[in-house]
Amino acid sequence: MENKGNNGINKKKKLELYIHIPFCIRKCAYCDFLSFSAPERSYRGYIEKLIEEIYGQSGSFADYQVDTIFVGGGTPSILPPELIEELFAVIHSCFDVSPFAEVTIEANPGTLTMEKLEIYRQSGINRLSIGLQSADDEELKYLGRIHSYDEFLKSYQRARQAGFKNINIDLMSALPGQDLHSWKSTLKKVMMLKPEHISAYSLIIEEGTPFYERYGDEEGGRHLADCKSVNIQIPDSPESEKAAVDGSEILNGQAGLNRRAWPKLNATPLPDLPDEETDREMYHLTKELMALQGYRRYEISNYAKPGFECRHNIGYWTGVEYLGLGLGASSYTFGYRYHNTTDLKEYLSMNLREPGIAAQEIQELSRKEQIEEFMFLGLRMMRGVSGSDFYEKFGLNMWNVYGKVMQKLKDQGLIVFDGTSVRLSDLGIDVSNVVLSEFLLDD
Repeated sequence: MENKGNNGINKKKKLELYIHIPFCIRKCAYCDFLSFSAPERSYRGYIEKLIEEIYGQSGSFADYQVDTIFVGGGTPSILPPELIEELFAVIHSCFDVSPFAEVTIEANPGTLTMEKLEIYRQSGINRLSIGLQSADDEELKYLGRIHSYDEFLKSYQRARQAGFKNINIDLMSALPGQDLHSWKSTLKKVMMLKPEHISAYSLIIEEGTPFYERYGDEEGGRHLADCKSVNIQIPDSPESEKAAVDGSEILNGQAGLNRRAWPKLNATPLPDLPDEETDREMYHLTKELMALQGYRRYEISNYAKPGFECRHNIGYWTGVEYLGLGLGASSYTFGYRYHNTTDLKEYLSMNLREPGIAAQEIQELSRKEQIEEFMFLGLRMMRGVSGSDFYEKFGLNMWNVYGKVMQKLKDQGLIVFDGTSVRLSDLGIDVSNVVLSEFLLDD
């Protein structure tokens, strides 16, 4: 499905929905998202509370039309299909969902059946995001993934047979034992399948994960495109609230970090990570091969065929309000940023029909913070930030606010400024942390 968006007639404000499903079969060794394994009998209880929260929250958004929905996790495709069907029936009954809405569900290979895919389609889901990560089975084992490349291929083919015409494939580079040749092989295999969208991220070693125990700070500061270091919550994927918990513990009310959430690494000795130079070579190879195959780079780590850019993520990067539903889900609505409780026992015990009862760490963004975030997020996109959009949002001339900074960065070859918009140069993307920090305003 191409990205048609709203037809311009509807006067309601746009809203994006993010639905968090925390369950997975087994937590990957690099993952620090809020996810855990849990008994299947717990799935229905969670979905019933999620539906309760939808009823509770939807009344506050009568003046909005839902433009995108993203069901993430965890592994949403682990759920029985009837639960997804029930969930979407309630979403459509409670919210004004655009007939042109982009509706995505994340799926892991090995969890997709034809029955599930058909019910997804019947429920209005029109976009799949499949987490492959690598086409090399050894690399998949190192990551702790539950699938092989062959299982991914079967899942992908099933999705096409079920009628999905908008599929994203997630890939990761700079993996343990990976070299330039194996990364090139992964890219070529995936591009031969002609998915509409490819996300290609470089592995980041997160504290609290088994990978951090193995590698520590070995990766250094090489991931220069990761703009989280400018100290702002940037939802570069819908799973922006991250924690690691063990399902059996949390179901008994003992929320917190638990090493048993992950597979043991000592059963599979891990090779070293690629060095910084190889990591950069992988990054540049990705850009070159994607362009040759007709994939347009529209954000630092995202590539798409024309018309198939992910509207949900573009909404994040352009300041569209988003409502997160489910355990730990993040929201940005009415000028406030907040997230739901990350304690499952607490979430399950709440009266979620009371609007906002699960919200925690509520923060009202100051005007200064709104301006900074508008620039940080907008500059992730290749199109950059336009002066007209800046003026429309803040009533200010972007040049008056950032003129000196932009001139300095332009002279250094880090941004391209054509008089009406500003974007990162190729060099600026490589050192985007440095560039983005320049857009912090003085108090």
